[in-house]
Amino acid sequence: MLSFIGFATIVIIVLLLLRGKTTPMIPLVLIPIVGALVAGFQIKEIGDFFGDGIVSVVQVAIMFIFAILFFGIMQDAGLFDPIIDKMIAVTRGNVITISIGTVVIAAIAQLDGSGASTFLITIPALLPVYRQMKMSPYLLLLLIGGSASIMNMIPWGGPLGRAASVLNMDVTELWRPLIPIQVIGMVLMIVLAILLGMREKRRIIARYGSVENAIAHEEEDVAMFDRQDSGGNVKVTKTKIYWLNVILAIAVIGVLVAGIIPAGLAFMIGVCIALPLNYRKADDQSKTIQKHAPNALTMATIILAAGSFLGILNGTGMLDSIAEDTVTVLPSFITPYIHLIIGVLGVPFDLLLSTDAYYFALLPVAEQIGTTFGIPSISTAYAMIIGNIVGTFVSPFSPALWLALGLAGLEMGKHIRYAFLWMWGLSIVLVFIAFAMGTITL
Repeated sequence: MLSFIGFATIVIIVLLLLRGKTTPMIPLVLIPIVGALVAGFQIKEIGDFFGDGIVSVVQVAIMFIFAILFFGIMQDAGLFDPIIDKMIAVTRGNVITISIGTVVIAAIAQLDGSGASTFLITIPALLPVYRQMKMSPYLLLLLIGGSASIMNMIPWGGPLGRAASVLNMDVTELWRPLIPIQVIGMVLMIVLAILLGMREKRRIIARYGSVENAIAHEEEDVAMFDRQDSGGNVKVTKTKIYWLNVILAIAVIGVLVAGIIPAGLAFMIGVCIALPLNYRKADDQSKTIQKHAPNALTMATIILAAGSFLGILNGTGMLDSIAEDTVTVLPSFITPYIHLIIGVLGVPFDLLLSTDAYYFALLPVAEQIGTTFGIPSISTAYAMIIGNIVGTFVSPFSPALWLALGLAGLEMGKHIRYAFLWMWGLSIVLVFIAFAMGTITL
């Protein structure tokens, strides 16, 4: 019954997110509470679950608020203008080249193993390029998310660390056989970038007549990182202080990657330096904060709502119950292939399970069943890692994805519709390649 209630809770939330008829905060907060009450939990217990969930995401929410403010100030100061102009000049307005470059840049940014920092580094820099080229920001998020997911098969990334702890083995030993899969995965991501870039180019030409016309076309809507000035906002002079902004941005990103201090504190300090650096008057500083605060506050509330969602589903045991019962209800004739089946279904599982539930609840059960049929534990782990990790940033359970959506001003439902099938297809291809190479065995 607990599994059924948990499954129904998740399905209802995902359907509401896909329809996009309501702000994500509403289903993320209300539906899990109703599910927990139906499951027989008291309101006081639900309050405790909520507290645990909020603690798990509060650092992300703080980081998000000040990251939005920081990059908003940097955008107003024209920090990314030379990057945009240079990238367009080098690519000569080539949509396909920009798509490939996005994959490569995201792979490099993900080397620190943090999806949040990858999005914080790549989206503010590349989103203006996509906007000027009239390329879909959902393509940007798909390419960054797919590339970062494949690169996340590294020892210091979360998934391998969790799997290694379950198998009680050294994480580096677990990683080495996955290196060829990572290389192949990145090649496939570049191929996917080419294909989607070609499709995007056709869409742009169909709408604007040519890529050149699209670049010259004045966009009417004003988004979070729009370079146009609007009423009540302060226009920044982009001259003498430009290089000081460059140094500040590099310093903040460097601290972020190095992990010297919490990311939220790094951006908080960055904002406190950037404001007086670019605006001398207190009134101008206040207007700048007011300009970017709505986006920061809106997405921060969604991240906190996601924390409530995760806390309640984890605290009630719904996620663990779903993971265990999913395996036990499978017909006996397919259990010898349990690892391959879960691997193939890895990306859909991302819509039902958090990373912790997938590795700490589903993996041990699948590994135990596989062992009874002579399937090596390491093979089960590889099938589940390769099958699931590609879909990391298509899942509403990923706090980093909510951060990315806020940075790009996008909707979860539309992102899932845009990216899900592509990421699932890539995942299935990688599972079968790993099986053909002998990384996954029967």
